[in-house]
Amino acid sequence: MVKISSYNVNGIRAAHRKGFNEWVSESDPDIICIQELRALEDQVPDDIRSLDYHEAYHVAEKKDIPE
Repeated sequence: MVKISSYNVNGIRAAHRKGFNEWVSESDPDIICIQELRALEDQVPDDIRSLDYHEAYHVAEKKDIPE
């Protein structure tokens, strides 16, 4: 069985300060889908990037708002 976790972190740096790595360690998912990172790839804390997971990012584009 494959364990997939989906987490809307509302900011990966805030989630990091609030124990994201501990959650990963305790829940031990095979796949983690993270929404609302609110950070660029190089802004993700190093100890999160060093977890034993493949990373793939999709950067949202801001919508053009007509004046």
